[in-house]
Amino acid sequence: MRVSALSATAALVVATLAGGAAPAAADTPAGPVLQVDLEAGKGLHHNIGTVFYERLDGEVNAVRIVSVHVTSGERDCAWVSWNDPHDVNGWSNLTSEPSCNGTGLEEHPDRIIKAPVGHPLKVRLYADHPGSDVVHKDIEKL
Repeated sequence: MRVSALSATAALVVATLAGGAAPAAADTPAGPVLQVDLEAGKGLHHNIGTVFYERLDGEVNAVRIVSVHVTSGERDCAWVSWNDPHDVNGWSNLTSEPSCNGTGLEEHPDRIIKAPVGHPLKVRLYADHPGSDVVHKDIEKL
């Protein structure tokens, strides 16, 4: 009698763990989400950006961009981009549009970026004053 009660309890515990473990495992990211903070300019031209990303298991020089946040200065337009070795200009935007005139922009591209071995992945906050050639930049390695 005692053995069957124990077996029933063990079966209940195993079923509970199995039922609860499956959804948690599906929601677990492949690796830790990392953060890079970017900042350029001062005063009315203060621009900030943040990139959240994770490294890909088994991949050399590749990361998944989880989200990008950018807030431009009150008189600027700002973009966040990465040093794409396949782009003619050397940089590709991570956001679909700029943040302008003090507005904020948040996007979740869920995008994988890759570069050849030896090409360090970098992100850049690039801000300019519309109608002038004044530019602010901040570049950080991933």
